[in-house]
Amino acid sequence: MPIVNRIAAFDEDMKKWRRNIHQNPELGLDCYETASFIEARLREFGIDEIHTGIAKSGLVAIIDGKDDGDTIGLRADIDALPMTETTNLEYSSNNPGLMHACGHDGHTTMLLGAARYLSETRNFSGRVALIFQPAEENEGGGRIMVEEGILDRFDIKNVYAIHNTPDVELGKFYTMPGPIMAGADKFHIDVVGVGGHGAYPHETKDPITAAIGIVQTLQTIVSRSRDPNDKLVVSVTQIHAGSTDNVTPQNAYINGTVRTFDKKVQELVIKRMEEIVSGHAQSFWA
Repeated sequence: MPIVNRIAAFDEDMKKWRRNIHQNPELGLDCYETASFIEARLREFGIDEIHTGIAKSGLVAIIDGKDDGDTIGLRADIDALPMTETTNLEYSSNNPGLMHACGHDGHTTMLLGAARYLSETRNFSGRVALIFQPAEENEGGGRIMVEEGILDRFDIKNVYAIHNTPDVELGKFYTMPGPIMAGADKFHIDVVGVGGHGAYPHETKDPITAAIGIVQTLQTIVSRSRDPNDKLVVSVTQIHAGSTDNVTPQNAYINGTVRTFDKKVQELVIKRMEEIVSGHAQSFWA
């Protein structure tokens, strides 16, 4: 039977799995209920070599093929986001403040579907390592799993993964030579000034004015510091300062994200951020 036809035969099961995972989102490295659900499904498929507790709640399961050969990894992320779901769907999140809004419930379901098919047929050489990774969103779960030795422990030669995207037509996927998903870095900037009464600005060192200057100048990293051929995003996503309308605060806080495909571009961003922040601190006496 063609692969597509066989997998289509358990489409309803996969829908149930996805909805169950969607209803029970967990954060970061603490995806224990999700991991238990995954392990139960894998055992139903006849997969006995299951290694748990990797990066706290991650799993690696091994399926042996019919003949000798290399081990390849198939990976899915299993964590959710700290968001409140307001979809009112019948399978919406049961956990207040948590939601599978990035599609990891779908990724996990796809890997479970692949696991079921591969375990049934085993029509391949070598081994498949099924990697269920926690903490894709915020704590570097993939890095932790590698640091804990999964590549060497299971002799994994290559790892393959897929990420959903709503702007691709249903039933299609795309790939390309080279990197396709950017590396993500988070940044946090504390601007420390001298607070005081809003009627006496000359007696303060205003962190808000300095923070605004920093935010504006950060935008020049993309437009003026970067080679136009290099892909780069620098986004300021949060700025916080003050708590009342007649007091200049002592602190302002800037948070954001950087997306890069190249280590040299990442290093450029770090260098320019340090220059911009220190320069504005001196300029505004903050």
